[in-house]
Amino acid sequence: MAAQKINEAHEHIAKAEKCLKTSLTKWKPDFDSAASEYAKAAVCFKNAKQYEQAKDAYLKEAEYHTDNKALFHAAKAIEQAGMMMKEQKKMPEAIQYIEKACMMYMENGTPDTAAMALDRAGKLIEPINLEKAVDLYQKAAGVFENEDRLRQAVELLGKASRLLVRLKRLDEAAVALQKEKNMYKEIENFPMCFKKTTAQVLIHLHRGDYVAADKCVRESYSLPGYSGSEDCVAMETLLQGYDEQDEDQVYRVCNSPLLKYMDNDYAKLAISLRVPGGGGKKKKAAAAPQGGAGGVPAAAEEDDDYEGGLC
Repeated sequence: MAAQKINEAHEHIAKAEKCLKTSLTKWKPDFDSAASEYAKAAVCFKNAKQYEQAKDAYLKEAEYHTDNKALFHAAKAIEQAGMMMKEQKKMPEAIQYIEKACMMYMENGTPDTAAMALDRAGKLIEPINLEKAVDLYQKAAGVFENEDRLRQAVELLGKASRLLVRLKRLDEAAVALQKEKNMYKEIENFPMCFKKTTAQVLIHLHRGDYVAADKCVRESYSLPGYSGSEDCVAMETLLQGYDEQDEDQVYRVCNSPLLKYMDNDYAKLAISLRVPGGGGKKKKAAAAPQGGAGGVPAAAEEDDDYEGGLC
């Protein structure tokens, strides 16, 4: 089966080369037909799992589409060449081809296609290179934002923000989250603004910046429905506990369902949060001598399992 497909591929290449020849009666190469034959050859190579040869065929297809001023089709072929690199586990090369295709989509006036390709590239590279994935998601978000497609843009920004947290690049994550929150406000998705405020508070407290965390909550009071909401009360309680170095209060909020069931990267920030100078001890536990050795509540003893956090 594979040998048959490879033979078919070479037949298509022979036809492509014939299309490119000129003669007394044929003055110009037939780039369109040559590109079509190389596309068929690429599919045959791909079906035979000859991915390197398939990549070369897709690049030839792209070359002749470009000669024929068919930039969109050329970009599609280059993106497919990238996917052949992915099949060979050559991710950096795969991403290079996809990024090149995206630039061509932009030049061709099809930015939405470019943004979607960048998103796909981000998903491909994320398991092995978080930094590059952040870059690709942010680029894709920027393209969507320029097209006033804020719902798509904010979704991609969210991916980038979570990865920045995972990379412990918290200063950048804080900036990215503020941009997310502003976009959600613009499209009037206020419940998501509440969630982003919670994420901002956790990031700022991990940065040791109580003032910035408090400011995020205060600014959110202007959002319809935020004041008095579950999210608002939780953050007020968390900030109060943090400010008063009340580990019990901070622990209760950070291990509440509201925070534990956030996106995993933010949930980890919540569970690992410690008040400054607390040393991981609970306030009640510190006061235990007043009630004797047996005065420490069982729940406080169990809480110690979380000392040191999950990050």
